[in-house]
Amino acid sequence: MARSLAERVAAQLGLVDDPAFFAMFSAEVQDGPAFERAGSGYVASGRSERQRIAGQVLLDNVMIEPTRLSRLVDISFASPDPELSARIANAWAEAFIQTNLERKVEATSYGREVLQRQLSEYKDRLDESQRQLVAYASNEEIINLPSQGSGEGTSTQERSIVADNLSALNSALNQATADRIDAEARYRRAGAASSTLAALSNPAVNSLRQRRAELSSQYQQLMVRFEPGYPAAQAIQSQIDQLDRSIAQEEARVSGSARASYDQAVARENQLQQRVNALKDDFLDLRRRSIQYNIYQQEVDTNRELYDGLLQRFKEIGVAAGVGVNNIAIVDAADVPVRPSSPRLLLNLAVSILAGLVLGVALAMGFEQLDETIADPMELQRRLGMPLLGSVPRVEATQTPREALLDRKSELVDAYLAIQTNLAFTTEHGVPRTFSVTSTRPAEGKSTTALSLAATLARAGKKVVLIDGDMRSPSVHHLGNVKHERGVSNFLSGDDDLDSMTFDMTDLNMTAMSAGPIPPNAAELLTGSRFPLLLERLLAKFDHVVVDSPPVMGLADAPLIASHVEGVIYAVESRGIRSSLVQTALSRLRKSNAKIFGGILTKFEARKAHYGYGYEYGYGYGRDEAKA
Repeated sequence: MARSLAERVAAQLGLVDDPAFFAMFSAEVQDGPAFERAGSGYVASGRSERQRIAGQVLLDNVMIEPTRLSRLVDISFASPDPELSARIANAWAEAFIQTNLERKVEATSYGREVLQRQLSEYKDRLDESQRQLVAYASNEEIINLPSQGSGEGTSTQERSIVADNLSALNSALNQATADRIDAEARYRRAGAASSTLAALSNPAVNSLRQRRAELSSQYQQLMVRFEPGYPAAQAIQSQIDQLDRSIAQEEARVSGSARASYDQAVARENQLQQRVNALKDDFLDLRRRSIQYNIYQQEVDTNRELYDGLLQRFKEIGVAAGVGVNNIAIVDAADVPVRPSSPRLLLNLAVSILAGLVLGVALAMGFEQLDETIADPMELQRRLGMPLLGSVPRVEATQTPREALLDRKSELVDAYLAIQTNLAFTTEHGVPRTFSVTSTRPAEGKSTTALSLAATLARAGKKVVLIDGDMRSPSVHHLGNVKHERGVSNFLSGDDDLDSMTFDMTDLNMTAMSAGPIPPNAAELLTGSRFPLLLERLLAKFDHVVVDSPPVMGLADAPLIASHVEGVIYAVESRGIRSSLVQTALSRLRKSNAKIFGGILTKFEARKAHYGYGYEYGYGYGRDEAKA
C-alpha cells in the first residue's frame, strides 16, 4: 500500500482539515502556528504535515485482502464511525483506479520520450556504421553482390564475385577432369586398334573387315580347285591385301583421333587448374581483407535490427497512447456496516483459550525435547536400549546408604531386593558370580549400588566379596574404617598375600577389598594377567565377586574390568546426566566386548516423575497407599 495513495484519499475526503478525524484515532497533531484552528477546521499553513499524519492513520487501519482463486480483492477500513469506514473504502478503490490510469499515461508518455531519444541515437549509429562499411569496401576493392534469397528486414547476405567465379571454375575443372579421364581411357584402349573396342565400333573398319572376310571366303573356295597362281585367285588376293592396308590405315586414324582427344582434354584441365589456383589465391586474399569488412557488416546489421525494433515499439506506444484502457473495476461498493466488526468477545475468548492451550502444550513438549536427562525408569529402556533391572529411591540426607542397608524395612533394601531378583534372570546359573558396577561419571550412585548388591547377596546367605576397582579414587576402605595401604593394586603388582588385602564388614556379613595404594597408571596394571587371576582366586573362596568399577568416561579402567567379569550393571542418576553421554559410554563398553546385564536408575524420586510410580511396595506414596 502506497503512502501517496493514502494521502490522496485523505485529501479527497477532506480529512486533512477535520479535527474530529484526528481525535477519533487519537492522532497526535503538534501544537503551533501551523496547526492553529480556524473555526471548526485548521489553518492552511500546516496542511502538508496534517496530510502526512492523516495518510499514516489510513494506512494503519485499512485492510486489503486478496480473494483466493480469483483476481478480486476486499478493501475494508476499521474506524468507530461506520459511515466514515464505508466512505474511505469506496474512496480508496476509486483513487486506486485513478492512480492506475494516471500511471499508465505517465508511463506511456515517458516511454515515448525515451524511445524517441534512443531512436535518434541508434539512427546515428546505423548511418555511421554504413559509412564505415562502404568506405572500407571501396579502399580494399571488395565487391559483393546481394544474395538472391535475402529478404527485407533480415540481415544483409552478400556473396563476392571471386567466390562465384571460383565456384563456377571449380565445377568446370571437375567436369574437365572427368572428360580427361574418359579420353585417357579411350586412348589407352586404342593402343592396339585392331583389337580394341574403339576400332570394332568404327563403321568404316567394320565394313572393310566384312568385305575382306567375303573375299577371303572366295579365295579359299578357289584354292580348293586351283593353285595360288590362278589369275582369279591372284586378283582376289590383291584385293585382300589392299583391304588389309585400308583397315590398318583406318585403325591408325582411329588411334590418332583418341590421342588427339586425350591431349586436348589434358590441356583444358591444366588451364582450368591454373585458373582455379589463381582464384584460390585471390579468394584467400579477399578473406583476409574481409575480416574487418565482416565486422563492419555485423555492426550495420545489429544497428539496423535495434533501430527497426525501437521503431516498431515506438509505433505501438503511439497507438496505445490514445487508448485509456483500465483493467481495474469496482465490483461491489462498500456498504455502511450495521454492526461493529470488533471486538468479538466470544470469538476472542475462544481463541485466547485455544491459543493458551496450544502454547502450553508446545512449551511442555519443547521442554520435554530439550530435557535429555532420564527422569523415570521407562525412559532408561526407551532411550538407552538396555534392560531395566530396577530403580533406587534417593536416600534421605539424614541417613547414610550403609545405615539404610542395615534397616531391613528401608526403601533402599526393598529396591535392591527387587534388583537382585531381576539379576537372577540374567544368566543361566542365576545371579552372576562376577560382575562390575559402573556409571558414566562419578557421584551417580555406583558405589552405593555395588555395596547394596553385595550386602543383599550376603543377606541371602552367599559368601560375597566387594572389590574396590577404582584405584584412582578409592572409597570402599572408608566403609570398613581401614586404610588402603594394601589392596587390589598390591596384588596386580605381584603380591600374592591375598588375606592381608581384605577386611571383614561384620555388620553387613560380607568381605571387602580396598583399592590399595594409588598406582601411577591403573590401566597398565589392569591390562596384565593378574586381574583375571585375582578373580579366579577370590571365586575359590567366595560365591560372588562384586567389583566397584571406575566411571567409564575419560578412563580406560572400566572397559578393561568389564572385559574380565561376566557382565556389567550400569548405574544412571535420575535427572542427573544427559542420555547422549550415557549412550557414548555404553558404546565404549560394547566395543570392549563387555556384556551389559542392564541399568539401574539411581536417586529416583517417584513424586517428581512424569507418571506416578506406586506399584513397588515401599516406594514413596505407593507405600503410604499400601499401608492404608
